[in-house]
Amino acid sequence: MTSRLPPPGPLPPGQNPGCDTSGMLLVHRIFRWLYRELPELVREVRPGDTARSAVVGRYAHLDFFALHMHHETEDLVLWDRLEVRAPACALHVGRMRAQHAEVAVHLARIEPQLEPWVATADPRLRDALAADVEGLRDVLSAHLGQEEGDILPVAADVMSQQEWDFMEEHTRATLLAHRKELGKDVMALQLGLLVASVPEADREDWFRANVPAPVRVLYLLLLKRRYDAAMRELYPDRPVPAMV
Repeated sequence: MTSRLPPPGPLPPGQNPGCDTSGMLLVHRIFRWLYRELPELVREVRPGDTARSAVVGRYAHLDFFALHMHHETEDLVLWDRLEVRAPACALHVGRMRAQHAEVAVHLARIEPQLEPWVATADPRLRDALAADVEGLRDVLSAHLGQEEGDILPVAADVMSQQEWDFMEEHTRATLLAHRKELGKDVMALQLGLLVASVPEADREDWFRANVPAPVRVLYLLLLKRRYDAAMRELYPDRPVPAMV
């Protein structure tokens, strides 16, 4: 269960400005990878191969859900606080709001295409879906870069660590609440993708520093096997493309 997020305005008593926003760079790395890979995975599905379209479609649905959730969480936590505490950032915040709305328009055009293509594996539907995902990819890529340059440094100065951590808590609670819809491996996918987003040379240290000991044990005993199985399903005939 997530802790309650105080309303926008001055920092709550007992909280101090300054937070570590570096985890957002890993999340952005995941989204760049997901939306780089998805059009290719869609285009690889042979006409009429509904077994494969069902596999790719399931992961596409997860990608779309994750992007909706990520932007809704940022809308909830970031923009009002940054406008109040860093008025000079208001122009950048306005651009972020507009870009979120643009991403939502793309998703609204793409998502209704998924079920008809999954059901038929029709190549015309496939190619239209892949092209529209590429359009979303390009918009998203520009947005993520601007957010990293214009928003994260300001958030690091004016938000508390508790406020920043709420976004992770909210994400985890949302995934758990939708676990029946998303599949029992959704938490394994979330953590596995985060681990994969860290450069291999730094991965072990990051894992030890950022994942609580009970979760590390669960991941090594169970969740990593589920993540690896999901990647084998998604990439049955070739290695999983590196994220970094």
